[in-house]
Amino acid sequence: MQVSRMAGSLIGSEIIKIGNEVNDMIRKGEQICNLTIGDFDPSIFPIPAELQTEITRAYQSGHTNYPPANGMAALREAAATFTQTRLGLAYSPNDFLVAGGSRPLIYATYLALVDPGDKVVFPVPSWNNNHYCHLSAAEAVMVETRPENNFMPTAAELAPHLAGATLLALCSPLNPTGTVFSREDLEAICDLVLAENQRRQPGEKPLYLLYDQIYWLLTFGATEHYDPVNLRPELRDYTIYIDGISKCLAATGVRVGYAFGPAVVIDKMKAILGHVGAWAPKAEQVATASYLPQTEAVDGFLGQFKDKVQHSLDALHQGLQALKADGLPVDSMVPMGAIYLTAKLDVLGKTTPGGQVLTTTKELTSYLISEARLALVPFSAFGTDDSAPWFRMSVGGASLESIQAALPRLRAALEALR
Repeated sequence: MQVSRMAGSLIGSEIIKIGNEVNDMIRKGEQICNLTIGDFDPSIFPIPAELQTEITRAYQSGHTNYPPANGMAALREAAATFTQTRLGLAYSPNDFLVAGGSRPLIYATYLALVDPGDKVVFPVPSWNNNHYCHLSAAEAVMVETRPENNFMPTAAELAPHLAGATLLALCSPLNPTGTVFSREDLEAICDLVLAENQRRQPGEKPLYLLYDQIYWLLTFGATEHYDPVNLRPELRDYTIYIDGISKCLAATGVRVGYAFGPAVVIDKMKAILGHVGAWAPKAEQVATASYLPQTEAVDGFLGQFKDKVQHSLDALHQGLQALKADGLPVDSMVPMGAIYLTAKLDVLGKTTPGGQVLTTTKELTSYLISEARLALVPFSAFGTDDSAPWFRMSVGGASLESIQAALPRLRAALEALR
């Protein structure tokens, strides 16, 4: 059977592949600490009780028919108020678009802005931009970032690639690293985008900025979240924000995401998703519209939820730092945001007890699953070289106890290498 060139050359998600393999092993009774998928185990991280109540009430009230293509008006109004109150970004509800999570919104942004062959610039590691470029036939321009800057891109790194580009795709807090933009770094990048657009001729397609901030409510300690339009209001006509409740409310399966930005772009995204039918379920939209204005309930949930996520991230970080202090070739970055810890396992080239020389992070991933019963995702799944010794650890699907129990197993597996 012949398929399209796009479908025939499409590469599946390495993250989902690893996660599925681990889940199969767990279903067969194996005890594995699964730090792969950016999801939540509802038995550990349930959605807010008030949101669950509102979802049940919405179904009982018969909200089971199609919602409007751009989202329920009440939800767009609630999201606009929530965004203005908590972020200081004032957008009309008409400039919001609701969909079944952030994925279709990111894809719709690509399809609304990018013509085949257009340049899309994004840093690596980053989540899924390479696949969205493939789906939209864009030219992917991947910009390598450095651990010295927490794997966040700098203006100096991006500057050589923006001339003639259509889209710059950024994310903060960043999946997969759990790190965030500093104010100074994001300001410098914003200035680059403005300068590039000032150079373009009338009628020429501008350089747009896709800003994925789905994790923005999950920052820890003194870490602050910054966004383009608050820093440079002139970017309002060029910035499309991706947001929603999937991560901040542990509601990945509830599938309520929203984008907001310039009306000319949002309207085209609405038309695209209207044809695809990628809207969030109506009952969940009604429930989210009722829940977001409940400030006390939202703040109460976020307080305990963030503490629990941070405890798990801190346990991992402290455990890896203890291994480092004992001379093992590991390291980790201080958790700043999201549900991810960046870990360094610098053991490629070493030999396993079974005689295998570990030459790639995929091989190391398999070794850790079998010997430490610990599942991680290498940064190679996010666009970096498969010899780079960096990994994403996602804590949403594992209990604090399972994380603590996995650390001695990791130590033993690393010490067994020679």
